[in-house]
Amino acid sequence: MIKEMRKDDFIVSKTDLKGQITYVNKIFVEMGEFSEEELLGKAHSLVRHPDMPKAIFELFWKLIQKGDEIFSFVINKTKNGNDYWVFANVTPSVDEYGETIGYYSVRRKPNTAALDFIKPLYEQMLKAEKNAGVEASNKILTDLLNEKGVDYNEFIISLQK
Repeated sequence: MIKEMRKDDFIVSKTDLKGQITYVNKIFVEMGEFSEEELLGKAHSLVRHPDMPKAIFELFWKLIQKGDEIFSFVINKTKNGNDYWVFANVTPSVDEYGETIGYYSVRRKPNTAALDFIKPLYEQMLKAEKNAGVEASNKILTDLLNEKGVDYNEFIISLQK
């Protein structure tokens, strides 16, 4: 079953530097069908869906580990095997000295028209990953961005508008 976020919902979570969950809000618990106790201290990948291209997560880590934010469309899985799509924004959390101490993520309901474009793109990227590895999937994304003349965040934000 596909679950859908409500228009005004925001899923919020925080992780440490290794992606271990340190905070979740009530809507994360509700959408993920987990209890707060089942999420805290666990790897955020607990909700990772097998239909998400690995290349997207490589890009996530590349950008946030160098201090940049990232926007992306992500399909997640719930404890009970349901799916839900989000429009995610992940940013580094910094201390008073500017050192990254973790990551902060806010997710909201994705634009349906954006998903009409993203779903086939992710399918193509997944197929490339299965046949030729993550580098082939990255090439599909890079070629698309070059064709559009934008960086990844610009592209994703334009789809969500």
